[in-house]
Amino acid sequence: EVRLVESGGGLVQPGGSLTLSCVATGFTFSSYAMGWVRQAPGKGLEWVSVIGGAGTTTYTNSVKGRFTTSRDNAKNTLYLRLNSLKTEDTAIYYCTRLPTYWSTDYSTRGQGTQVTVSS
Repeated sequence: EVRLVESGGGLVQPGGSLTLSCVATGFTFSSYAMGWVRQAPGKGLEWVSVIGGAGTTTYTNSVKGRFTTSRDNAKNTLYLRLNSLKTEDTAIYYCTRLPTYWSTDYSTRGQGTQVTVSS
């Protein structure tokens, strides 16, 4: 059974930082591209970033230079470092296993972790 479990969310002030983690089980983690998507209150899913099995990364424009995606294949863990957080980054963040690097199929994802940016 594929399982993705996110953690690390919380309440942070604008300009602050957080690191999200996602532990994957039930599949060969290193063989898959992995992504982060988010859902702000009242909005649909928004793609944030993708990382290939070997570490190649791509980011949506709104987070470039502020967010960093990484992975530890030995620990089956995906990370998202969020720096210089803005109120508009408030959302539930999900990690997702992707069929291919550029896939928009986010159906295999965890339960999410809430990030709230507020003063």
